[in-house]
Amino acid sequence: MQQYVALLRGINISGKNKVPMAELKSGFMEAGFTDVSTYLNSGNVIFSSVMDNLADITEKVGSMIRERFDLSIPVYIISTKALKEILDHAPDWWGDESKEIYDNLIFIMAPATYEEVYNEIGEPKRELEQIENYRDTIFWSFSRKDYAKTNWWSKTASADIGSRLTIRTANTVRKLMQLCEK
Repeated sequence: MQQYVALLRGINISGKNKVPMAELKSGFMEAGFTDVSTYLNSGNVIFSSVMDNLADITEKVGSMIRERFDLSIPVYIISTKALKEILDHAPDWWGDESKEIYDNLIFIMAPATYEEVYNEIGEPKRELEQIENYRDTIFWSFSRKDYAKTNWWSKTASADIGSRLTIRTANTVRKLMQLCEK
């Protein structure tokens, strides 16, 4: 049995794609997953599974969401072991306690690649934001007061690339890891 984190993209935002977390948890359990818990109202689910193929797990979760909530939304699944490894490779500048900097972790959904994302979004504005790639994630930090001036802010939500990404704050990702380690 292995532990995973599911990150659902684009739910419970401004009244769109409403998914109550209690119902989502029930859906995961009815789909055969165990040790299911949710964090926040934005589609973060921790669960265990005897299945070990990420594509199969992702398909099963996606099917459950389509059937139960009538939604076809992108879902990113990662093992907690892989998530820990990613966080172990965070750059020194990412995730510190500065109130002036906003730190995010961008998860790239297959089959998209870092190169495709970078080529579509372009170079970060060095004076306002920083990025660093590790595996299928991008550590991204930017100035809170100047976020609208950054190159990556508006482009990560664009129609072309946005559906291939899901983004979580450093605090959310760290809290998910803490919950996994309990």
